[in-house]
Amino acid sequence: MKHYPHHLDLQPAMHAQGTVRLPGSKSISNRILLLAALSQGTTKICDLLASDDTHVMLMALQKLGVAWEQVGETQDYIVHGVSGVLPVHQADLFMGNAGTAIRPLTAALAVMGGDYTLHGVSRMHERPIGDLVDALNAVGTQIDYTGQPGYPPLHIRRGHIHAHRMQVKGNVSSQFLTALLMAAPLMAGEHPVTIDVVGELISKPYIEITLNLMQRFGVKVERQGWQSFTVAAGQKYTSPGTIHVEGDASSASYFLAAGAIAGGPVRVEGVGRNSIQGDVRFVESLEQMGATITMGDNWIEAKSNGVLKAIDADFNHIPDAAMTIAVAALYADGPSTLRNIGSWRVKETDRIAAMATELRKVGAIVEEGADYLRVEPPAEIRSAAIDTYDDHRMAMCFSLASLDGAARRGNAIRINDPKCVAKTFPDYFEAFAQIARNNLF
Repeated sequence: MKHYPHHLDLQPAMHAQGTVRLPGSKSISNRILLLAALSQGTTKICDLLASDDTHVMLMALQKLGVAWEQVGETQDYIVHGVSGVLPVHQADLFMGNAGTAIRPLTAALAVMGGDYTLHGVSRMHERPIGDLVDALNAVGTQIDYTGQPGYPPLHIRRGHIHAHRMQVKGNVSSQFLTALLMAAPLMAGEHPVTIDVVGELISKPYIEITLNLMQRFGVKVERQGWQSFTVAAGQKYTSPGTIHVEGDASSASYFLAAGAIAGGPVRVEGVGRNSIQGDVRFVESLEQMGATITMGDNWIEAKSNGVLKAIDADFNHIPDAAMTIAVAALYADGPSTLRNIGSWRVKETDRIAAMATELRKVGAIVEEGADYLRVEPPAEIRSAAIDTYDDHRMAMCFSLASLDGAARRGNAIRINDPKCVAKTFPDYFEAFAQIARNNLF
């Protein structure tokens, strides 16, 4: 296990420049792990993310009897699929704070049946899962809450599935729809299964990832816009043989923003114009703010084009990467407003409240709404100790406040509890130090 100090002091950096090889995508890694486990055949996964969230999924699959092995010292893994039938029918599973693990696994286990308990850290027990449980129990699964109704921990027992048509709300988390889609082939043995989305579906690009990966494992989903999804009868997951994990587009946002703020160019490798991740659209926001962006098939580069421009935009489609814009707004030429980000409130922490609190520490004037954040940059960025709320993205975002921009200079920033980055990017601060010139810690 990597050792982290209680806090990390980032000194002001005059310039950001260099190249960063991204870790694998969390969203893709955990989806592929479950799909490979459910498949017929053996799958080699290349460049799997090494993080707390993928470790949680690997350990859960192991407890369920899914055999896997790591290839030497690499991040390549071999997963031996169980063809939709788990060897172990009773297990107690610790899911940490990994939404990408607990939600799809809940759906799959409920459909396959057994006696399973799923629980996590205290924050996981505050993150809603009721819409997913309601959708599953309505078609015959048997999922009970063992704590507060609507939230983990969960107890899953064998039900009697009669799924032809299902409904799920789309306005809290796209992971609920992802979970149902991934479990749908397990229900669609003799008849098709249709999933209807009630209300607005948030974070649509994450559903695109799910559909893309399901197809690579042999299952096609027919869709009617964003309102209805149908899995035809008789489809089964089949290993594609070898599958590569793209670099994490959400993690790319910090380095690209650094290039836009502090000169650049900064290049990220592992994700590019052909990415299946919606968070690559983060660069559109940087371009709106005046940065210069160039892209290749497997890389993206950002550099400054002077003072960043204030932005007023809807970020419903890229809620995770949007957090980076909130800190980049410290360097803009006026107030910026991030809209339609209500899903921030049910993430690893209440990110709207946390971001508002920490931005005020560095001098910004912040207006916090139910689903928006307005950031008025300070005359100068203050030195501050940033609390991270056990939220990896809070720690990574605020590293940017140590950079010198065209409009104002960065300052010394203390990151409390830096180990939270292990959730998705254990070596983040080493990678940041490589591009942040004059930044010593």
